[in-house]
Amino acid sequence: MLARTDLRGRTPSTAELRAALPRGEVDVDAVLHTVRPIVDAVRERGVEAVLELSEKFDKVRPRSVRVPAEELDRALEHLDPTVRAALEESIARARRVHADQRRRDTVTQVVEGGTVTERWVPVDRVGLYVPGGNAVLASSVVMNVVPAQAAEVSSVVVCSPPQADNGGLPDGTILAACALLGVQEVWAAGGAQAIALLALGGTDTTAVDGEPAELEPVDLITGPGNIYVTAAKRLLRGLVGIDSEAGPTEIAILADETADAVHVAADLISQAEHDVLAASVLVTTSEDLADAVDAAVTEQVAATKHAERVRTALSGKQSGIVLVSSVAEGLRVVNAYAAEHLEIQTADAADVAAGVRNAGAVFVGPWSPVSLGDYCAGSNHVLPTAGCARHSSGLSVQTFLRGIHVVEYTEQALADVAGHVVALAGAEDLPAHGTAVQVRFGSPERSR
Repeated sequence: MLARTDLRGRTPSTAELRAALPRGEVDVDAVLHTVRPIVDAVRERGVEAVLELSEKFDKVRPRSVRVPAEELDRALEHLDPTVRAALEESIARARRVHADQRRRDTVTQVVEGGTVTERWVPVDRVGLYVPGGNAVLASSVVMNVVPAQAAEVSSVVVCSPPQADNGGLPDGTILAACALLGVQEVWAAGGAQAIALLALGGTDTTAVDGEPAELEPVDLITGPGNIYVTAAKRLLRGLVGIDSEAGPTEIAILADETADAVHVAADLISQAEHDVLAASVLVTTSEDLADAVDAAVTEQVAATKHAERVRTALSGKQSGIVLVSSVAEGLRVVNAYAAEHLEIQTADAADVAAGVRNAGAVFVGPWSPVSLGDYCAGSNHVLPTAGCARHSSGLSVQTFLRGIHVVEYTEQALADVAGHVVALAGAEDLPAHGTAVQVRFGSPERSR
């Protein structure tokens, strides 16, 4: 089921490695022509267009986009107690981790009388998108809301697709998670039309209480979604900020002969369960382990609920087994791959993990599976995909903060550096920059 790439005895360049490793192709540009009319429709007709598109794509027309507060309370009241306890634990652990990420303002005295302060200011209003397709991800509510709250964002709206089997409301577990987190504004909208509505805003004249509801636009949109959601983010980037252009989920596992093949197979399958385009890659020094994982995968897939989806993902060109000569070479391979999720299942796993430079999140040892990070590790599961971990981070408190430099100089401090400002302005042929300093002192001589 899993194709093999044998790199033993070779030392490919970084470029050759990137070309040789399993990797899916998601062409966002190919769907822009489909998404652009959706965005234009929302721009022109607002909420009415969103309701029509929900009826077309989600097979249900919500009574209103804004979910009534009592529906959040009702969803929490009817939530399975075991699921509630799990969500509460997930929230508590995520809050513990994200509380430590909050940056503090710093004041630097550059010279006597001259300071630069860096203030960390939260985004005013954010839209948090929670998917509702193959899997309804209540855990994504936690992963998006907790860091926004830790950043002290003052206005948060969660947006999730309406469900035909829930009367046009988002999934009940998603609504209950919002209630647990204290989120009061939830919109029943999904797909590209939801991203457009978050960016553009509108008026919901169908509000169930009889009063039109103003759906204010947001400043930043975060959260994963399908290719149409990603395309809408691309089209609207600039009008709003976005966290990333997320692709299908992926897992890479670096393992040697000490790894348990049953565990490895289960972890590969766990991510393949998400999507037929999901990527599952094993990088190993042991051909015996590769054979054992193949056998375990075949056995476990036959027993898993979404067997056909998993088989398609594991047999796709984005998945496979890569054989390497040593753990050191394997480390080089996974750094070139830059997985969203990277497991290290080797002897001395912590030491090996210390050499990881490129990954969205690293899971160390046999008792730290990706599934733990998806739900209850305390880490965030909204992570960079498609090799973007080489240059980007996962969702965190910093996503919702902006650093603002505040410059304050006295007259003497400015006078002391004025000559340098004038010199650099002249070198760049921007003399008015220099003049803006000189006029404060009445003459060029006074600013020397």
